[in-house]
Amino acid sequence: MQSLTLNSYAKLNLVLDVLGQRPDGFHELRTIFERIDLHDTIILKRTSGPIRIVCDHPHVPLGPRNLAYQVAQRLQKDFDIPEGVTITIEKRIPVTAGLAGGSSNAASVLQGLNRLWGLGLTSKKLRDYAWAVGSDVAFFLYDTSYALGEGRGEQIKVLAFKTKLWHVLVTPQVKIYTRDVFRRLNLKLTKKKDNVNILLPFLRGNNLYSIGSSLSNDLEPAILSLKPHWGRLLKEKLFDAGAVGVCFSGSGPSVFALAESQKHALSLRARFDRRFSQVFVVSTY
Repeated sequence: MQSLTLNSYAKLNLVLDVLGQRPDGFHELRTIFERIDLHDTIILKRTSGPIRIVCDHPHVPLGPRNLAYQVAQRLQKDFDIPEGVTITIEKRIPVTAGLAGGSSNAASVLQGLNRLWGLGLTSKKLRDYAWAVGSDVAFFLYDTSYALGEGRGEQIKVLAFKTKLWHVLVTPQVKIYTRDVFRRLNLKLTKKKDNVNILLPFLRGNNLYSIGSSLSNDLEPAILSLKPHWGRLLKEKLFDAGAVGVCFSGSGPSVFALAESQKHALSLRARFDRRFSQVFVVSTY
């Protein structure tokens, strides 16, 4: 096998609870991940040269700052792989948007190189590599639509729910970095409710309006403190357009609106302000 093509999917956080700060400097989280059908395409091609990232998106790093590059470099070193690989990323997932596109790319490359280089890594070893490069990477190693994430988000419990949700996803053309959001986080102001366990029975039972009212993200006040005007305006516009529920994903800036159906999602997108260039209709995958 000389090359391999894989899809690399985005995620939403339907709930994100921040429980406290850990001794290692990270935060203890509980979150419900939803995999959605918005995806990048990853093409891996064996080469005799070095590891190389190819991507035409101007904000995707092409060297060691890229998580996919880091995964390939670790595998190459640990298994004394004498060859290189060209990793072509056809980008559709917005970058630095709270959708974990970079983490998803890293997971796809990890799984792909395990096959392409014939490494024979077990699921546990794949998770070890995922944990080493990023908190969200492990979720994408599981073929699941929903999962509970704990720890830094890397401890995954598969949720075998059949519920299919439709969303309008809006990613404004603003930059918000995860590190800045967590610096702004005031743990004294985070909700004390167990939002994960509130949402789980509604998600299991496909109780759409209860799901919509239970969406929550403890990082929202910190996100809004960085970009207060557009964040509140964006949420208001989505509610005014008829969304069932609205929430930020991850550390933002992406905002997603829960719709009643695909038809409803398409009508929401059609009514939405045209100044936002990155507006998608997406569903659970």
